[in-house]
Amino acid sequence: MKLSIIIVNYNVKYFLEQCLHSVAKASVNIACEVFVVDNNSVDGSMNMVREKFPEVKTLENHSNLGFSKANNQAIRQSKGEYV
Repeated sequence: MKLSIIIVNYNVKYFLEQCLHSVAKASVNIACEVFVVDNNSVDGSMNMVREKFPEVKTLENHSNLGFSKANNQAIRQSKGEYV
């Protein structure tokens, strides 16, 4: 695995979807994994990710842990040479 991409989300479903489309286009020929860490969104973000982007690895927090902690959660699970 060459690259691990981590996206932290909090109630921005529309922008998250656009971001994931961009990541998919940009990573066509790159061995990568994509994580979305959700900080307790209530806008249906995670349902959208599961339905439209089943290849994305998801982590769902039950409270808003903040940007740094959310990144660290995914970094611990990442397998990429670069994060």
